[in-house]
Amino acid sequence: MYDIIIIGAGPAGLSAAIYARRAAKSVLVLEGNAYGGQIINTPDVENYPVVAHISGFEFATNLYNQASSLGAEVKFEKATEISNGDVKTVKTASNEYEAKAVIIATGSRNRKLGLDKEEQLTGKGVSYCATCDGNFYRNKPVAVVGGGNTAIEDALYLADIASKVYLIHRRDAFRAEQASVDSLKKKENVELVLNSVVTKLLYDVKLNAVEVSDKEGNVRLINTDALFVAVGRIPENEEFKAVAKTDSEGYIIAGEDCKTNSEGIFVAGDNRTKQVRQLVTAASDGAVAATAAINYLNTI
Repeated sequence: MYDIIIIGAGPAGLSAAIYARRAAKSVLVLEGNAYGGQIINTPDVENYPVVAHISGFEFATNLYNQASSLGAEVKFEKATEISNGDVKTVKTASNEYEAKAVIIATGSRNRKLGLDKEEQLTGKGVSYCATCDGNFYRNKPVAVVGGGNTAIEDALYLADIASKVYLIHRRDAFRAEQASVDSLKKKENVELVLNSVVTKLLYDVKLNAVEVSDKEGNVRLINTDALFVAVGRIPENEEFKAVAKTDSEGYIIAGEDCKTNSEGIFVAGDNRTKQVRQLVTAASDGAVAATAAINYLNTI
């Protein structure tokens, strides 16, 4: 039996592992994919305190190595269920693990547009990761859809690679950090397509254009070799709703103490209800959730 099982090896989960191990608690981290979470797709992190510039992959690798060196055990298995009680049981496809406390730090996944042929065109012009696939479209026209930080960062990144970048957003203002928006507006090869939504994907064997409709009902055809979708995330909490109450959007309900409605079960990172979902707040959540779990262990 472990003291704490942490589900998810992103910044929140790995930060929690570091704090838990420094308190001499036995820790198992379960991760269904690769460590690092969505930050591994960010080419340059420049808003994390003290670290002026670092790639997301390097940041995640350093965090993983730090947690591992402190003695956190990491297994690449997807958690599928938590059974609550005095002893928590976390099930994966092939194993069951027991712990006194659990921290859910599963993050979120890409939200899709829901357009016809979107699935079939994924990898054939439709992408959810500009830093992963942007280089395939060097000196070609591309489009980005979205209005948050990820969309703006994607457009900035692609502006240095593609011949033209169309940024399509359903509103006339962006939710992203103003400094990033200002930087984007200075790019001569970026065109803002505002108050508009993508309504159709056009293709032969791969994407070659998108149909865009504005609020007045005007339809425009944009020739593009790629569409990078950045319209938000969906929390990865489906398997844990039986033990952790969620809001209408599927985020686990928890305040800044990272406590769920179930005793001994905590949540950290982008999959909980919160105002700011950034790298620094994920790391903060990890520290808070681990501390709360440690305090809980000291009471049982």
